[in-house]
Amino acid sequence: MSALASSSVQAPSRAASMSRAGKLFLAVFLIIVFEGSVRKWVSSASSLPLILLRDLLALMTIVYAWRHGHLRRLRKISTAMLAWSCLVIGWGLLQLVAGQSTPIVFVIGLRFWLLYIWFAVAAAAAMNETDYRASLMAAALVMLLLAPLAVLQHYSPPGARINTQIDGDEESVFVAVLGVVRTTGTFSFTSGYATYMTMVAPLVFGILGARKRSQFQLLFAIAVFVAFVSGALVSGSRTAVITSGGMLGAYLVGRLLFSKARNKVGAALAVLVAGGLTGAFAYVFRDAIGVTQTRFEQASAAEDFGERVLTVLFGEPWVYDLMTWVGYGVGFGSNLATYVRTGSADVFALAEAEGGRILMEAGLLGFAYIAVKYVVLALGTLRSLKISISTNSPYPLLVWLTTSLAVVSCPSAGQLTANALLGIMLAYGLLVFRYPRLEIFPPRASRS
Repeated sequence: MSALASSSVQAPSRAASMSRAGKLFLAVFLIIVFEGSVRKWVSSASSLPLILLRDLLALMTIVYAWRHGHLRRLRKISTAMLAWSCLVIGWGLLQLVAGQSTPIVFVIGLRFWLLYIWFAVAAAAAMNETDYRASLMAAALVMLLLAPLAVLQHYSPPGARINTQIDGDEESVFVAVLGVVRTTGTFSFTSGYATYMTMVAPLVFGILGARKRSQFQLLFAIAVFVAFVSGALVSGSRTAVITSGGMLGAYLVGRLLFSKARNKVGAALAVLVAGGLTGAFAYVFRDAIGVTQTRFEQASAAEDFGERVLTVLFGEPWVYDLMTWVGYGVGFGSNLATYVRTGSADVFALAEAEGGRILMEAGLLGFAYIAVKYVVLALGTLRSLKISISTNSPYPLLVWLTTSLAVVSCPSAGQLTANALLGIMLAYGLLVFRYPRLEIFPPRASRS
């Protein structure tokens, strides 16, 4: 009896503490977010050591989950990943034999194609509820930091120290329109900031829609939402604006649609408040909206929107004429491989769009990769929809909608930061399945 009592007392303390997997996950996450700021404003030579450290921590997470048997919690996913990994490795070796790749490009390809997907599976399998909750809070706190930084960058000239890199100048700064930068936050490139905004969107809405148990929690949720809206409005990025606006609309509709009948009035009031806050900050940053509108007009004059969407989904049309059945080498189109081969990562090797790069890197395996992506996303989104219905919360569905958007459109097979952020997003998506009823603001543990 005493042993049973001891066990019942100790279990909550174990659940209330972070696991090693959770600490590793947070370490990887924080390096992803702040590595670019160190590279921009402290030392450009720090980039490679930080990336190597980040990859090593991701690998440690995978080894930890495997050695402690946590991968058995996601047995089907782990088995499918093992089969896929064998296929990618086998195809890469075939490319080496065919003379279409080199050992260094092959290793880089395994890093881009497998490492952070395995990291997502391992983290989701090994993390406990406290880890999950801490990771959500970390993402929200980073958003509180990024928003004022992005606002300051937006209103500063392109040549300002906050907008230029330590070894760069005003000419290397991307602008939305003449004299107004495309904000990067703590990231070294605009795509990193846009990808982070995509990743954090459902987390912000999850915090906003969560049950609050104190006034501080309510104020915190509102502050995170305001930071998100402000960060999106001053981004100067079409991706960030479209994604943020789309997710906001999906959240507002989902909040009404999935709430219980007795909670419809409260949900409607919450929607009105969120809409009112958005409208107020849209007015405050109306000049930023004008800049974004100009950017959309300039882009629409230079390219057809429908063609752009097809390119993002399936690659550039000319890719199908130049690709070979075996491919140019898994990893060949990544910025890291380009830097290793040429000493510069300022150009897109093979193709610019994600789909085109995958097809040219892997040939027939590239078609399989794209098909697997869409199947996984469809299954994940369907399951998340069922969870949203059963939990009366749009949060699970929003997580998988943003993950799907990122998997399809982000340059994860080529860009280091996007690749790692996609792993973080996939981890959040899988954690939704393990903890569908997570309380972001849990009740205080009883002392009795």
